[in-house]
Amino acid sequence: MHNFTNEENLRSDVFITKPKSEKEMIAIISKFKSDFDPNSKAEYSNSNYVLLSYILEKIYKKSYSVVLDSKIITPLGLKNTYFGNNTKNQNDEAYSYHFTDKWEKGTDTDPSIPMGAGAIVSNPTDLTLFIEGLFNGKIVSEKSLSLMKTLNQNFGMGMFEVPYFDHKGYGHTGGIDDFRSILAYYPNEKLSVAITSNGMIYPNNNILKCALSSYFNKPFEMPTFNLLELKPEVLDLYTGQYSSTEIPIKIDITRNENKLFAQATGQPAFPLDATETNIFKFDQAGIVLEFNTNKKQMVLKQGGKEFVFSK
Repeated sequence: MHNFTNEENLRSDVFITKPKSEKEMIAIISKFKSDFDPNSKAEYSNSNYVLLSYILEKIYKKSYSVVLDSKIITPLGLKNTYFGNNTKNQNDEAYSYHFTDKWEKGTDTDPSIPMGAGAIVSNPTDLTLFIEGLFNGKIVSEKSLSLMKTLNQNFGMGMFEVPYFDHKGYGHTGGIDDFRSILAYYPNEKLSVAITSNGMIYPNNNILKCALSSYFNKPFEMPTFNLLELKPEVLDLYTGQYSSTEIPIKIDITRNENKLFAQATGQPAFPLDATETNIFKFDQAGIVLEFNTNKKQMVLKQGGKEFVFSK
């Protein structure tokens, strides 16, 4: 089932800030064809979770927020979890922010659009209580939990594996507007870890790795945040369009004053920070770009993989 949030026009402020009815959302989701045949592939889809919210409302004949409260929030005693509304600072709620050259307030998605895919408000304490309750049989049966943990092409039912060396964990990540979250549980250690952020300039996954290295007594190389100021004539050496025979995208490198920007095909531009004269990074996505002007090449490093691009 196609993920409707992959469509750029369905992520616009005009669309996501206005309430939508069930009828409207089903009409939007149903106009897209399937991305692939059942059981042939696996991808995350917000559309599925929106529809599951409506299915719950029909089964219980109650609103999703009431079902959420009666089945999860109240039984687990979660004091900071609820179905959200428009963000209000006076309720001790935080807006989300993104960083370009400065911090800017993110869009506030109306909760009627994501429903169970992103309208739930919580904090790290409640998230850890939730996943401990889930694994201790307080929400679903042991049989159902076993089904949730059964992975097919790296996906289980509502969770995926979060390994750390030889330690097996389960959990999920989340993101809406500029909010981000990570939740993981390691059954053998009975360890739960949760991170939430309302503005990210350094990957939460790197923070998770640091926390886990501390708990499991593994070595961890602390990051450095020393950046270089390079002159425009140096930055101009790297500008241009780069393509690769390894992945089907092109990346445009441009300069705006004393800053380089990268933009991949069909994606928004993002700023690059110089760590060395020819090495740049974008921490939010864990991207490192290394330029070789003699060979007219650029190496993209992300997620432990490297791809060579030619200018």
